[in-house]
Amino acid sequence: MDWGAIFGNAAVELISPTTAAYALAALGLAIHFGYTGLLNFGQAGFMALGAYGYAISVLKFGFPVWGAVLVGVGASVIFALILGIPTLRLRADYLAIVTIAAAEIVRLLFTTNTFAPLTGSANGLSGYKTGFAALNPIPAGRYGFGPFEYNAYDWWLRIVAWTIVVIAVVFVWQLMRSPWGRVIKGIREDEDAVRALGKNVYSYKMQSLILGGVLGTIAGMIFALPRAVVPSNYQTALTFFIYAILLLGGAATVLGPVIGAIIFWVLLSFFSGFISRAVEAGWLPFMSSIQAGQLRFILVGVAIMLIVIFRPQGIFGNKKELAFVK
Repeated sequence: MDWGAIFGNAAVELISPTTAAYALAALGLAIHFGYTGLLNFGQAGFMALGAYGYAISVLKFGFPVWGAVLVGVGASVIFALILGIPTLRLRADYLAIVTIAAAEIVRLLFTTNTFAPLTGSANGLSGYKTGFAALNPIPAGRYGFGPFEYNAYDWWLRIVAWTIVVIAVVFVWQLMRSPWGRVIKGIREDEDAVRALGKNVYSYKMQSLILGGVLGTIAGMIFALPRAVVPSNYQTALTFFIYAILLLGGAATVLGPVIGAIIFWVLLSFFSGFISRAVEAGWLPFMSSIQAGQLRFILVGVAIMLIVIFRPQGIFGNKKELAFVK
């Protein structure tokens, strides 16, 4: 058993752009669910809009990076308005039903052959990274040490991704300490009381939905830059993973989604490497390689369950938010 390779591959996830994308998406979900009490099960839809909005703008219309980012953000704002206008005046479970269905509709629209010249259908899109790579100030070559040795583009992507995460964390932290944030947290606890104080609860909910969706959209762009944009990457399971990350770190926290994303991906990578090598070594003779690939999710789930049992408010959560999460 090559323990060095197993731990090395797990350590890579500490600063991977995928981890950064999940952290940013979970931070957006923290605004929705943790702070406002909105049950959004369509964060994968916002991420898909960000990825496809960026890729299509670059490939089909020749937009620069900043223009492609604005297109993705604009698409997410429109998507949030479409979701929020008919549902935010109703109970939270209606929003949950609408968002999970809308995210699937978005994914299926990108999959259908009708829009294949634009979206690539099930094959997705690639070749849209040139503009982002051209902004890279790092000279060509390989840098780093051990498992953290990457080429110039990979380092540039990691620096940009985690810089955006840090900026988003500081922004959300300041926002939740502002009068706007206090109203949002009041809506989570008792929206009727907030409405009685003369606040437009519907407007605040819409603002929260848009803001968290924009963070999810930017996360989708980061998620797409190391790989091709394929609709199968934006299934409902993606939203469930983000929820697991959110609850792991703490629902109504700012650092919780970041730490939760790091722990989730490190554990997933560690168990994946350990199980595959255990199968090769004959430690699990009753299990095929395909079954071993699914076992990693079971082990990660067990680890999350243990944390939920012994630390139900999340790693950075506190007892005050526990009643709401339940």
